[in-house]
Amino acid sequence: MGYLIFVFLLGLVLGLAAVASNPSPYFAALGLVVVAGMGCGVLVSHGGSFLSLVLFLIYLGGMLVVFAYSAALAAEPYPESLGDRAVLSYMVVYLVGVVLVSTLFWGGWYEFALVPVEEFVDFSVLRGDVGGVAVMYSVGGGMLFVSAWVLLLTLFVVLELTRGLNRGALRAV
Repeated sequence: MGYLIFVFLLGLVLGLAAVASNPSPYFAALGLVVVAGMGCGVLVSHGGSFLSLVLFLIYLGGMLVVFAYSAALAAEPYPESLGDRAVLSYMVVYLVGVVLVSTLFWGGWYEFALVPVEEFVDFSVLRGDVGGVAVMYSVGGGMLFVSAWVLLLTLFVVLELTRGLNRGALRAV
């Protein structure tokens, strides 16, 4: 189980470096999907199966909208891919930075951090994510309503910003 969590965390860091180093929206959207999948894999390995499923579905729905807007606005005939020299050099710089920062916090953090929730099943009545969903809908109902309203408002703001000079979002940039 520890090796699987290590693979998910490594994929998460590599995906974040790919997103940060890539100027093309096509490959950056692909990197964000990989990051979402790896992050949800980390959540599943720590016992949040329902939370990771909801997060993955909502995140991919939002990414579909963002990818459609960015693909419509960026009309590049030959976008830079992950194998280009400039993108690889940025990715190497970001990964070296991650390694240097992680050496500052290297001592002893990994001894207890990778214990899954199922290891402590004898000490609890419910799973952690089921109790969190109940609290989210009972106490956090108002916050869910405010969040939905903010997302709708954000959608209208993005539509207004990408409209341009009354020509619509699908225009040659």
